[in-house]
Amino acid sequence: MSQIQYILDRESVRAVDRAAVEEYGIPGIVLMENAARGLADQALRMLAEAPNSPPTALIVCGSGNNGGDGYALGRHLHNAGVKTVFVKLGEPRAGTDAAINREICLKMGLSEVPLDEIASHAEADLIVDAIFGTGLDRPVRGPAAQAIEWMNGASAPVLAVDVPSGLDCDTGEPLGTIVRADCTVTFVAKKPGLITAEAKEYVGKVVVADIGAPIELVQRLGRPMDQFTP
Repeated sequence: MSQIQYILDRESVRAVDRAAVEEYGIPGIVLMENAARGLADQALRMLAEAPNSPPTALIVCGSGNNGGDGYALGRHLHNAGVKTVFVKLGEPRAGTDAAINREICLKMGLSEVPLDEIASHAEADLIVDAIFGTGLDRPVRGPAAQAIEWMNGASAPVLAVDVPSGLDCDTGEPLGTIVRADCTVTFVAKKPGLITAEAKEYVGKVVVADIGAPIELVQRLGRPMDQFTP
């Protein structure tokens, strides 16, 4: 059955998330868990031909919800037999969904290393960019820029969480240093910046993952794809 496809810009994404929690009572951590499952499905497809056994995934996590998605993804990859290592770029705020998922990962005994040890994991079979999400609207600098430059120079395929870090999700323009992903798993609906001509070299294959947000919210707050011109 064919279904209308929608597009969500930065403000619409925030509105959908907020309404899912406030109007429908869906806990944010449930949305994050569903996002992680969608990520895991794609990550395992990308690892299917990995030369190492068991394969290794290196997940670079920021301090916000994008990083939380990365930590939640890591749990599922670990359970599927993937050696999972996190690179921590920041400390999630206490009590947030991201902090909860990180704490679970640490209790599971999963490895977490600082940025200055990232080069020692150059043999990873998959690199996951979980640094910034759709909220990024400023140039990338500092440790995040260093991590992105390293990822772009690595030989492993890169999976971006929601949008490649450094990409403006509304315009598709680079905000300084930007991840060059082989695949981007974006949540709920495509973002305007993912389908512009300028973004093609950064986003790779784009997969839309359902996170359980009610379709009524997407219809109300998004725009039909056929009415959007990049």
